[in-house]
Amino acid sequence: MTDGAVVVPGTTQGAEWVDDILLAGPDDEVCFRLADPIDRLNLRRLVLERQTELAQSGFRPGGAVALRLPPSMAFVTHLLAIWRGGGQAILLDHRLTDYEVRRAIERLVPQVVVSPERPVQSGLRTFVDVDTDVASYSGHPAGTAHAVVQLSSGSTGPSKVIGRTADDLVAEVLRYTQIDGVPQRGERLILLPSMVHVLGLVGGLLYGLHAGVELQPPARLTGDAIVQAIGAATTPATVLGVPFHIGLLASVQDPPWLPQFKRMTTGGELVQAAVSRAFEEKYGVPLGNMYGMTEVGVIGTDLYGQHRPAIRPAPGISVRAVDGELQVARAESPYLGLSDPTRWADGWLHTRDAGVVDPETGLVSIKGRLDSQVSVGGLKVDLTEVEAALASLRGVEAAVVAFDGAITAYVQLNQPRSLVDLEAELAQQLATYKRPRTVHLLNQLPRTTTGKLVRDLSTLRKAVS
Repeated sequence: MTDGAVVVPGTTQGAEWVDDILLAGPDDEVCFRLADPIDRLNLRRLVLERQTELAQSGFRPGGAVALRLPPSMAFVTHLLAIWRGGGQAILLDHRLTDYEVRRAIERLVPQVVVSPERPVQSGLRTFVDVDTDVASYSGHPAGTAHAVVQLSSGSTGPSKVIGRTADDLVAEVLRYTQIDGVPQRGERLILLPSMVHVLGLVGGLLYGLHAGVELQPPARLTGDAIVQAIGAATTPATVLGVPFHIGLLASVQDPPWLPQFKRMTTGGELVQAAVSRAFEEKYGVPLGNMYGMTEVGVIGTDLYGQHRPAIRPAPGISVRAVDGELQVARAESPYLGLSDPTRWADGWLHTRDAGVVDPETGLVSIKGRLDSQVSVGGLKVDLTEVEAALASLRGVEAAVVAFDGAITAYVQLNQPRSLVDLEAELAQQLATYKRPRTVHLLNQLPRTTTGKLVRDLSTLRKAVS
């Protein structure tokens, strides 16, 4: 497939990696297992059509296109068309507000903006049919030579603008192929995370296209629909998601025997050991863990659940611990418009996660956020320990513990419980100095668009008020 593919010196790469790494393969090989399956021949045809539409709307090699689309074939084909055209894709989560989108577009100045032609009523659907509006925005070339620009999840504060090159994306895709336990050609990947964010984008979409793995989103984002997707074919299936999705599967009453269910792999927040055990007992498959960041992609994995809570660094990834902080080797800063040595310096990305690296095995143990270590009356308290204790109590759906002059807890319940009872149970698990001074019971804890619990204090305070 070479028609219309370009390579622009000094900018992002086009055909050399999109065609060879993502679109190559037998014409009749199914890429997307939808109501109407999409094979490689049809995918390549759709990408060429999108490329023509983008060019007619003002997109030029070396330019940028902002995508504000829900998970859909429109998103996939526009993304690949941008890259084939030698451009930069700015990925904007369709769940962002108009204000947030406007701020991002004003800052990044794309040549073209692609959005739904009309409001999308997706409900619980994970993959939608959408007509697009492709609108000219500016005549400026892309500000950098990155292939993709993403916004961080914003779970601990304002989102950061992160850029990754084509070479960086290809290296991560090839890194996945060396990880023991990832889906193989002819298998299926039940894709739950958003493709706007790194887990769904690289670990799902790009790796699946490269490896010949069928990508199959469930019809709806419910536990029953996920189970139906697993059982829809006899080929082995891996579920890719985040801890929120484990809860959906756990909610299924008496799931059927699913011999094709190979494993579930989660990214995002750490999964508690009790949750892992409960999931494995219910479905009889391993719950694998994946640790990564938008800035660098996959950092380490434990896909067989053998080392929980530790992970093994992914092939080609160097991780070290300095003063209790995990750092990842990266030649250049991934941040656009940000020069902050506390985030990247001297070839090392500061994760701001607390952890240790075993000098003998190389296993990495993640201890939570670095800022979770606080001092109370001269005594050190790890807020993640307090959070885990709260989350283990009967009736607690989720909990966030922060330090706001004192230890403060924000708790979401899934059954009626009195605050007095909760605090009495907690007193049996934690020393007095570790216990929250204030506990707020909320109907719904704030979450990011990727399902992560928000830990930003200002957002938590607003949720209470």
